[in-house]
Amino acid sequence: MAVEITRLENGVHVITDAMPHVQTVALGTWVRAGARDERSDQNGIAHMLEHMAFKGTTRRDAMQIAKEIEAAGGEINASTAMETTAYYARVLKDDWKLALDILADILIDPVFDAGELAREQDVILQEIAAANDTPDDLVFDLAQTAAYPGHPLGRSILGTAERVAAYAVSDITSYRDTHYTGERIVVSAAGNIDHNAMVEETRARLATLRLGGGNSWKPPEFTGGPQFVERPLDQTHIVLSFPGVAYNDDSIMAKQVLAGVLGGGMSSRLFQEVREKRGLCYSVFAFASSYADGGNISVYAATAPDKSAELISVTSDVILSLLDDIDEDELDRTKAQIKASLVMSLESASSRCDQIARQFFAFGKVPDITDFVARVDAVSVDELKALAARLFRHPQPALAAVGDLSGLATYDQMAARFA
Repeated sequence: MAVEITRLENGVHVITDAMPHVQTVALGTWVRAGARDERSDQNGIAHMLEHMAFKGTTRRDAMQIAKEIEAAGGEINASTAMETTAYYARVLKDDWKLALDILADILIDPVFDAGELAREQDVILQEIAAANDTPDDLVFDLAQTAAYPGHPLGRSILGTAERVAAYAVSDITSYRDTHYTGERIVVSAAGNIDHNAMVEETRARLATLRLGGGNSWKPPEFTGGPQFVERPLDQTHIVLSFPGVAYNDDSIMAKQVLAGVLGGGMSSRLFQEVREKRGLCYSVFAFASSYADGGNISVYAATAPDKSAELISVTSDVILSLLDDIDEDELDRTKAQIKASLVMSLESASSRCDQIARQFFAFGKVPDITDFVARVDAVSVDELKALAARLFRHPQPALAAVGDLSGLATYDQMAARFA
């Protein structure tokens, strides 16, 4: 595999990874703009724009967009994250120009019809309601709010029902014109694709994009604290979160390994202690999130209300055990999991298309897989213990809970364990 990168005159970067042995192409446009670029009075507008992009252009209405891609046997979708918005498709190798044309069309020439906006507002209001009715979705939003109150990273990507219902076409157009500029856009493709052809076709379709500039993000400060929502549920859903590191931090790979040792698989400490030995829950895991200038390391679990205090206590014990005792066997198992995941992703055109775009945004290049493997291999027990002390010795972790809170210990009792 050979990743090739070309910067067009208007700042758009075209990145391809040729996989000549496959019969498909995965491609997309990644915009370095997401929920984090919203002002407080714009919460949810990045996600709204993502939805509206599929509602029609000057050349295609919404049905034509769907019919054209599906007539070729392809699929098209989009997603909004904190720092990016992605529009992507997967097609057979001879149909990539069609997919690119549709993706470019919805990016360059959308028609934001007021009637379509009203209907899509109703759709997103249902999406917000569904998320609020799903405790293992809601608890993650609450954990972000607890970690970063008053910051864009602490707001829901979906926005609030009040905000979403109030947006006008002019609001969406203004956000798009401000943030969808050439310098912030990557066109990525992986599969049976020729780089030079991709460059020329992209240049022809995205030439009207202005250069623009970079993002102006306010640095986050991990504040922490409690965020609880009482619901009449059979389980209490819990997220415990600590500050992490940015994706350009020297400790980024150590953080991934640390999350894996803590709760990355069936042999991890949390799974073995919380589920296998004590039977406190069905699902428990740790995960690491990183942004341009910060991050989190978090644990999720759900348990019966009368066991929630014990769950948090045992989880805290397991987390704190990482400060003193990590053995080489569990370190080696976690490294093997991470390296296998990296290598396996190379075999999927869709995964690779997404990966190279995100890596370019994060690092300004697409590192070779051997670089990542070497960085994982270099993580030591001493580095992990030092990082655990740095991240988990925090006087105010973020604690979110949704469900019956009657058995939950006080936040101060939990926080005192980590001070």
